[in-house]
Amino acid sequence: MAIWNLGSINADMVYAMPHLPAAGETLAARSLDRFLGGKGANMSVAATRAGSTVQHIGAVGPDGSWAIERLEEYGVGSSYILRSELPTGHAIIAVDPQGENQIILFPGANRELNREQVEHALSEAGSGDILVMQNETNMQAEAARMGREKGMRVCYAAAPFDAAAVKAVLPFLDFLILNEIEAQQLQQATGKKPGELGVADVVITLGARGARHIDGKARTARDVPALPVTPVDTTGAGDTFTGYVLSGLDLGLTMGEAMEQASRAGALMVTRQGTADVIPSLQEVQAARF
Repeated sequence: MAIWNLGSINADMVYAMPHLPAAGETLAARSLDRFLGGKGANMSVAATRAGSTVQHIGAVGPDGSWAIERLEEYGVGSSYILRSELPTGHAIIAVDPQGENQIILFPGANRELNREQVEHALSEAGSGDILVMQNETNMQAEAARMGREKGMRVCYAAAPFDAAAVKAVLPFLDFLILNEIEAQQLQQATGKKPGELGVADVVITLGARGARHIDGKARTARDVPALPVTPVDTTGAGDTFTGYVLSGLDLGLTMGEAMEQASRAGALMVTRQGTADVIPSLQEVQAARF
């Protein structure tokens, strides 16, 4: 089995700040680091480090060779990453001493994916493989339809949240993951509770309270508690959680087992500063003591 990720690739510029800047405030950063990032790249690295075979479908600009090399270094398949004339996507991330962040995102090449590229990639996918998308690229609904037609398990991480984007892919989804605020926004947009959307599995992340799995068929819910840690940087923790959940399912774990393992990975991730480059390996996750 394999995971196919239609996902963003960014350069994450992380600025350590004394506090998050207010409107109109000029504030000197204490440090600057550049990491491989983007919700897509983060999830691909997380799922690979959790033990899955991952093929990334995405795009970078003329300045993006380093990002492809970094993905390959981490074991992510890069055969379906195209080169765009637009710059590689990037994010400007401000992080305060408590680990909270503010993010400015420039999509760049991430919005330059095309149908031929996606069709070529998914022609190599098998029935039962996992297809995952996020809302940082184009071609989401088209890929979701292709994945459903091929018998793939189609998953959507609904961030950055846009109700129209979620509703466009909803008819093709087997698995939806979103945070508590996004779940409320989607309910307002659709008039339906998460368990009434027609999606087999819905996972709602609850921050420091953990995560909840809703079985859309049985209409049952199960909570997985978060682990107690002192956060350094919350950037990428949700992507790490998602990548680990998908890998767990890909490798035969139950949803509960996959979420518990992903919770450990997410807890370890928030103790580190950075994004894809610092996502923990499965060995680190299993060895961690909380």
